[in-house]
Amino acid sequence: MMESGAQVCHTCGENVGLNANGEPFVACHECNFPICKTCFEYDLKEGRKACLRCGSPYDENLLDDVEKASADQSTMASHLSKSQEVGTHARHISSVSTLDSEMTEDNGNPIWKNRVESWKEKKSKKKKPAKTKADTEAQVPPEQQMEAKPALDASQPLSTIIPIPKSRLAPYRTVIVMRLIILGLFFHYRVTNPVESAFPLWLTSVICEIWFAFSWVLDQFPKWYPINRETYIDRLSARYEREGEPSELAAVDFFVSTVDPLKEPPLITANTVLSILALDYPVDKVSCYVSDDGASMLSFESLVETADFARKWVPFCKKFSIEPRAPEFYFSQKIDYLKDKVQPSFVKERRAMKRDYEEFKIRVNALVAKAQKTPEEGWTMQDGTPWPGNNTRDHPGMIQVFLGYSGARDIEGNELPRLVYVSREKRPGYQHHKKAGAENALVRVSAVLTNAPYILNLDCDHYVNNSKAVREAMCFMMDPQVGRDVCYVQFPQRFDGIDRSDRYANRNTVFFDVNMKGLDGIQGPVYVGTGCVFNRQALYGYGPPSMPSFPKSSSSSCSWCGCCSCCCPSKKEPKDPSELYRDAKREELDAAIFNLREIENYDEYERSMLISQTSFEKTFGLSSVFIESTLMENGGVAESANPSTLIKEAIHVISCGYEEKTAWGKEIGWIYGSVTEDILTGFKMHCRGWRSIYCMPLRPAFKGSAPINLSDRLHQVLRWALGSVEIFLSRHCPLWYGFGGGRLKWLQRLAYINTIVYPFTSLPLIAYCSLPAICLLTGKFIIPTLSNLASVLFLGLFVSIIVTAVLELRWSGVSIEDLWRNEQFWVIGGVSAHLFAVFQGILKMLAGIDTNFTVTAKAADDADFGELYIVKWTTLLIPPTTLLIVNMVGVVAGFSDALNKGYEAWGPLFGKVFFSFWVILHLYPFLKGLMGRQNRTPTIVVLWSVLLASVFSLVWVRINPFVNTVDSTALASSCISIDC
Repeated sequence: MMESGAQVCHTCGENVGLNANGEPFVACHECNFPICKTCFEYDLKEGRKACLRCGSPYDENLLDDVEKASADQSTMASHLSKSQEVGTHARHISSVSTLDSEMTEDNGNPIWKNRVESWKEKKSKKKKPAKTKADTEAQVPPEQQMEAKPALDASQPLSTIIPIPKSRLAPYRTVIVMRLIILGLFFHYRVTNPVESAFPLWLTSVICEIWFAFSWVLDQFPKWYPINRETYIDRLSARYEREGEPSELAAVDFFVSTVDPLKEPPLITANTVLSILALDYPVDKVSCYVSDDGASMLSFESLVETADFARKWVPFCKKFSIEPRAPEFYFSQKIDYLKDKVQPSFVKERRAMKRDYEEFKIRVNALVAKAQKTPEEGWTMQDGTPWPGNNTRDHPGMIQVFLGYSGARDIEGNELPRLVYVSREKRPGYQHHKKAGAENALVRVSAVLTNAPYILNLDCDHYVNNSKAVREAMCFMMDPQVGRDVCYVQFPQRFDGIDRSDRYANRNTVFFDVNMKGLDGIQGPVYVGTGCVFNRQALYGYGPPSMPSFPKSSSSSCSWCGCCSCCCPSKKEPKDPSELYRDAKREELDAAIFNLREIENYDEYERSMLISQTSFEKTFGLSSVFIESTLMENGGVAESANPSTLIKEAIHVISCGYEEKTAWGKEIGWIYGSVTEDILTGFKMHCRGWRSIYCMPLRPAFKGSAPINLSDRLHQVLRWALGSVEIFLSRHCPLWYGFGGGRLKWLQRLAYINTIVYPFTSLPLIAYCSLPAICLLTGKFIIPTLSNLASVLFLGLFVSIIVTAVLELRWSGVSIEDLWRNEQFWVIGGVSAHLFAVFQGILKMLAGIDTNFTVTAKAADDADFGELYIVKWTTLLIPPTTLLIVNMVGVVAGFSDALNKGYEAWGPLFGKVFFSFWVILHLYPFLKGLMGRQNRTPTIVVLWSVLLASVFSLVWVRINPFVNTVDSTALASSCISIDC
C-alpha cells in the first residue's frame, strides 16, 4: 500500500516512486520538481535534459544511470510478451484515465462495486512491467510507424508565459515601494500636525486618507507580478487532431442563461446560440444548453426558430470562415467583407444568407410583439395544450432537445451540435437561488445528457466573437504540463455599442487589462461570471490532482506570490501537531468525499466505506446516473446509462427539491449566499488549491452589450457591490475563511479582500468629497500652513501617484483616457451605488430585508447611442447630485467670503477651490448624463458659464465700478438738513 504522503508526478499523475537507494526519486535538485522516473526517461529520450520548471540541467550522474537502464531495457525488449498491458505513463493523450462502470440489473449496488473493481484492475496493472518503446513499435506495422508518430510541434508546450520586461516592471515596483514609504512619512506629518481650529474636519480627513491608503495597498500589491500568455493552436491540432484519426479534443458543454425575454431580447440570445453552434470545433464535442429561468414560451418559440435557422447559418460560417459568427454583428460590420474571400460563390450566398436572416428577424420580432400581451387563459402550444410555464413561480421542469443526436442536420446533410432547452422546476416555498441555482441545474442536466469534462458559461448577451476561442482555452486545459491544476480559464469581457469616450467606464478596461493580468501571475484571475471555461471536476468540489500532501517539502512555488521557485531541497521530517492540524483544515476545504488520486492509499474495506452510496447521495443528491457521471474524469455518458431514460433522469435532477440536504451551493457547483455568485465560486476553488488562467487572444473571444445609460449602469454597479457586501458578512469572507488550509496565496487573498471591502470605501469617499465644500462655507481648512518639509511630502505624494499611473499604463497598454474614466466612475459609483449597497447589505443581515435588483436591459439597437441620454430617475442619483450642488455653492460662497475679507484671504481660497474643483471634475460625467438631451449646448459650457457667472456677479456687486464712492457722514448730514 502506498504512503499517503507520497509525491505525485506533475506530468502523468502517478506516484514519483523511489530510487535505487529507497529514497524518493528527485530529478531536479534545484527546485524539486515532482516527476516520476518513467516520465523523466521519456524526456531524456526526446532530448530534453533540463528541468521543465526552473530550466536547470539535470545531474550528470543521474543521466548516466538512466542511459544504462535504457540500454538494459532495449536488450530485454525482445523477451517481453506481446500480451503485456500498456503502462500508465502515456503521453500526448487528452485524459488521464478511463473508468469502467458497466451496469448489471441483478447487482444490488452496481455502480460502487464496479468502481472498486476498476481500481483493483488499475492497481494490478501497475504491478506489471511497462512496455518499452521498442516493444510498442514492434506491434505497429512498419508501414504505419511513420504515420503514428506525432508532428514535431505536437511534443511542444501548447502555451507559454511571457513575463513583462524587467525594464518596465522594475521601475514600477520601485515606485510602488517608494510611494509606500512616502505615505508613511505623509501620515506621520498629518497625525503630528493637527489643525486645532478645525479639529473635527482634520480628524475626518485623516481617517479617510488612512482608509484610502489601505484600499490602495489592497488594489496595488496583487499587481506585483503581471504576466502575458501566448497560445499555440496549431500545436493543439497537431497533438489531438491527427489526419485520418478521430479528433481527441475534449468535449465542451456551453451554458447560456436568460430570465426575462422582454428585458433580454430573444434576438440577442439567438445570436449568442448561433455563434456557439457555428464554432470552429468538432460538432460532436459541442453541446449548447439554454437555461430559461423565466419559463417563457417566447424564449422557447424563439429557440425553435433559432434551431431552424442554424441549419443554414452553420454551414455558411464554416464554408467561408467568417468572423464573428453571430449574424446580427457579422452583417452590421462596416468593413470590406470581400477581403480574403476567394470563392466566386461567396457574394451570392452571402446575399441570400442576409435575406434569410432578415426573414428570421421578422419571425422572432413577430413572436416578441405577440408576447407583449398575455392572454387571460394563458399561452397554449401548437397542439392546443396549455404552456406548462404559464405560472412562472409554479411549473414543472421542462427539457427539449432541438439539434444534435435527435436527427436534425444542416442543409448540407452534416451533423449539428446539440441544442437543449432547459427550464428548471419552480414551486412555492423553495429557495431557487436565482442565477446560481439555474447554473447548478445546468451542471446536473449536462452531466446526465452529455457530461463533457469542460463547461463554458455565457450570459445571453455575450456572443462568441472568435470562433477559435474554445481552442484557445484547450491550449491550457489539455496541456499536461499546465492543465492539471487549472480550475478555469477566464477570458476578458469586451463590449459592443459603447460610445467612443466610454463616459460611464462600461468597458472596465483597467480591471480587465491591468488587475486581471496581475492576478494571473499569482494564483489566477477571479471568475467574473461569463466567458469562463471550467474544469467540471473543480465544480464538483474535488481538489487539484497534483496538490502535494507535504506542503513544505513538495511545494514548488512561493506562498507569497506563487511566481518564484523554491530553492530548498525536500527533506522528510516528522509532522508536528501544528502541521497535522493544518492538514486537517485542508481536508475541510475539500467539498468532495475524497480525491480520486488518494483512493489507492486505503485498503479495500476503507475504500468501500469511502465510496458508499450514502456518502455520495448526501453530497450530490439522489440520482445514481448523475453520481456515476461525477466519477468519470474524462466525461462522457456512462455505458450503463439507458438512453431511453436519460431525459426522465435529467428532469429529475432539475426538480426544485433535488438540492435539499445536499452540498449543492454550499461546497459544490456555483456557491449560494451572494448575488455575485461568480466571485464566491472562484474563491472557493482557489481556497482548495486550484489555480486559474487568464487568456487574452488577439481577437476578443467573446463580446457583449453593456448598459449604456447612467441609471442602468449604476444599478449594475449596485448589484456587484451588494454581492461583495454579502460575502463580507458571510462565513466565506476572505478575511477569515480558508486560513487553515494554506492553499490560498497571500497576494491572492489581498485581491479577494479588495473585492469584498471596496463598497465600504463609499463612506470615507462621500465624507472626503464633502470636505472641500464645508471648508469653503465655514472658512476652515483641513491642512495647516505648510512648512518646507510638508511641501516636499505633498509634492512627492502627488508625483508618486502620477508616476505609478504612467508606469502602469506602460506595461499594460491601457490608454490614459481609460484610466481617467475609471477614476471618474470610481468616484461616481462610490458616492451612489456603493453607498446604497453597504446599507442594503447590513439591512439584509440584521433585519432580513432582501433587496431585489433589476435585470439590466440589453439594447438590441444602440448605433446612435440614443439610450446614452435617457435619464431614469432613481434614488441612486441623489447623493452625487447633492455633492455637485454643495461643491458648486461652496465655490461661490468661497469667492464671496474672500471678497469680503480682502487680499489676505485669496491665498487659502485657492487651496480650497482646487479640491472642490477636483470633486466636480470627477463627477462631470455624472452631471453630463444627468442633463440628458434637453439642451443642445455642450454641458461643459453650461457648467462653467453658471459657475463663472456666479463668481463675477459677486465681484461686480462688491466693486461696483460705475458708481462713485459717497461719504456716509456727508450723506447723513444732508438728509438731516433736508428733514429740517
